[in-house]
Amino acid sequence: MLDIDRVIEMAWEDRTTFDAIKYQFGLKEQEVIEIMRKHMKPKSFKMWRKRVQGRATKHQKLRGFEKGRFKCSRQKQITHNKISKR
Repeated sequence: MLDIDRVIEMAWEDRTTFDAIKYQFGLKEQEVIEIMRKHMKPKSFKMWRKRVQGRATKHQKLRGFEKGRFKCSRQKQITHNKISKR
């Protein structure tokens, strides 16, 4: 069963590639775009589409890195919901 909300969430995330969505749900990039178009408000879809189009982080082959990801210096605090005061 396809979890539309999860597909939309993954598509909205900048660092989740279309390849990851295809691996998990078996959906091609064009199918993800169609789901986004169908289940989002038109203005939200246009904003997402403009942001994602050609973005290297959404396409595995365009990424400049193989593995790993950016990790904020405050990641531990964020992960444990303990964002320290500055």
